[in-house]
Amino acid sequence: MAPMVGEMGMICRRFKPHILMVLIHVGYMIMYLITDAAFSHGMNPHIFVTYRHVLGGLVMFPFAYFLERKVRPKMTLALFFEMFLLSLVGVSLTLNMYFASLEYTSPTFGTSMINVVASLTFVIPVALRLEALDARNARGIAKVVGTLISLAGVMTMTLYKGPEVRSWKGAPIHLNRSNSVHENWIKGPILAGASCISWSLWYIRQAFTLKKYPAQLSLTAWINLIGGAQSAAFTVLIQHKPAAWSIAFNNIDFWSIVYAGVVCSGITIFIQLWCTEQRGPVFVTMFNPLGAVLTALQSYFLLGERLHMGRYNHHSVISTFRSPTHTHKGLDGSKLIYGPFRILGAVVVIIGLYLVLWGKEGDQNHIKFQEKSDLTNDELQGCQLQQGTSKRDVP
Repeated sequence: MAPMVGEMGMICRRFKPHILMVLIHVGYMIMYLITDAAFSHGMNPHIFVTYRHVLGGLVMFPFAYFLERKVRPKMTLALFFEMFLLSLVGVSLTLNMYFASLEYTSPTFGTSMINVVASLTFVIPVALRLEALDARNARGIAKVVGTLISLAGVMTMTLYKGPEVRSWKGAPIHLNRSNSVHENWIKGPILAGASCISWSLWYIRQAFTLKKYPAQLSLTAWINLIGGAQSAAFTVLIQHKPAAWSIAFNNIDFWSIVYAGVVCSGITIFIQLWCTEQRGPVFVTMFNPLGAVLTALQSYFLLGERLHMGRYNHHSVISTFRSPTHTHKGLDGSKLIYGPFRILGAVVVIIGLYLVLWGKEGDQNHIKFQEKSDLTNDELQGCQLQQGTSKRDVP
C-alpha cells in the first residue's frame, strides 16, 4: 500500500501543472454557467469585469501581505509601471474589448477567436526566439503540428454547424438568452482580434515580470487591483447611469461576481502565474481548447442546449468538410451530407493538446539536463581551483 501511495505522489508531483490547469478550466466552466445567467438577467459585462477584479485583488491582498513579506521585492516605479502594463493588456483592455466585440458579432465567433490565443502565444515567442523550437527534432515538430491540430479542432467545433442533436432531456437548467446583437462585421472582428493579441501578450509578459517580481500572490493582488481600477475608469466613460453599478445581494449578479472574483480572478490567476513560471506561457495557453470542450459538454448535459453534428452543402464554401455518414435533402433541394464533426473536433483538440504537451516535456528535460551540466561544470571548476590552491600551498 505504501509503495502505491508513494508512486501516486510522484505522479501528482510530476503532473502537478497539468492537473492544476485542468482544474482551472473546470473553474472557468462553472464561471461561464453563472455569468451566462447573470448577463441574461441584465448585468453589464464591463461592470462585471470591474467588480470581479477589484474583489479578486481584495481577497488576495491579505494572503500576499502576510505570506510573502520575506520574498516580496521592493516596489519601484519601474516595477509598478510594468504591473500597470501587465494589468492593462491582461485585464482591463483584453476583457473589455472582448465583451465589446460580442455586441457586434456572435458568441460563436467570440468563442472561436478566444482559442486563437493559444496559437498566438506559441507563434509570437517563437518569432522573438523566446520559445525553443527545433524543427529537426520530433518534439519540436510535435509542438507545431499539435498547435495547428488543436486550432483546427476548435474551429471545427465552434464554426462548423449542421443538424442539431436533440437536447439532453435530463438537463436541470434552462436559460433564456437575449439574441439582441447589433452586427457589425468590421468593428466586431477588429475588437476580437485586438483582444486576442492583447491576451497573448499578457501571457508572454508574465514570464518576464515574474523574473523581476517572483511573488505570485502579491503579483496576483496587484494585477487585479490595478486592472479593476483601469476597468472602472473605462466603464465610467461608457456607462453614465449610477443605477447600473448597484448590485443586489440576493440575486445571481452578486454571486457571479463573488465566484468570478474569488476563484477566477484570485485563485486562478495565482495558479496561472505559478504554472507560467514553471512551464512557460505556451504550456498555459495550450489548455484553452480544453475549456471549449468542457463548455460544450456543460451546455449539452447541464443547460439542455443542442449540439450540432456538422453539415456539408455542395453549394457552400464548407465543401471541404465532406463526410459520407448520412445524406438528406435540404430545403432548397440541395444534397446535405451529415457527419459527427462537432464530436470529432473535440477529439482532435485533445490529440493536438497531447502533442504539444509531449513536445513541451522535451523542453523540460532539456532544461534539467542543461542545469545538471552547468552544475557539473561548476563543481569541476571548483575542484580544479582547490587542487591548484593545494599545489601552491605545498612547500
